[in-house]
Amino acid sequence: MEVPMSRRVRAAAAASLIVGLALAGCGVRPADADSTLERIAEGGVLRVGVTENPPWTELGDQPSGTEIALVEEYAAGHGADVRWRAGTEEVLIDALHAGELDIVVGGLTDTTPWVDKAAVTDVYREVTSASGETEKHVMLTRAGENGFLMDLEVFLREEGRR
Repeated sequence: MEVPMSRRVRAAAAASLIVGLALAGCGVRPADADSTLERIAEGGVLRVGVTENPPWTELGDQPSGTEIALVEEYAAGHGADVRWRAGTEEVLIDALHAGELDIVVGGLTDTTPWVDKAAVTDVYREVTSASGETEKHVMLTRAGENGFLMDLEVFLREEGRR
């Protein structure tokens, strides 16, 4: 029996959160396979793939939108610069998978088809679409960068409380 994508994403996110909280309680932060969090926390560069999906992400001379502001605030909290790369979801996911990007944003929801090629954050915001359906928004990070994913999720949870 095939499990609906959103249920698989929720289960994986819950398991990730439980493990992360357990490790954090012991003073241990999950490791990043390629040291993403360490790289950006040292005033480095956060490499972000963005696909257009207003009002979450809008492309132009400079990307803008709800998720762009969140990513910029997250990077600023680490003293990092943001390097934007525009493209289609497929192209950006391939770049994320290849280690060329750290995050992909674009108004993505928990029904994203990319769960096999990327790590999916916990749902950070729920909105009602024009059709009356609830959209549960997520961001995508590179698989294996667990410390980075956990740090981003903590930021998104705190941001959601404001």
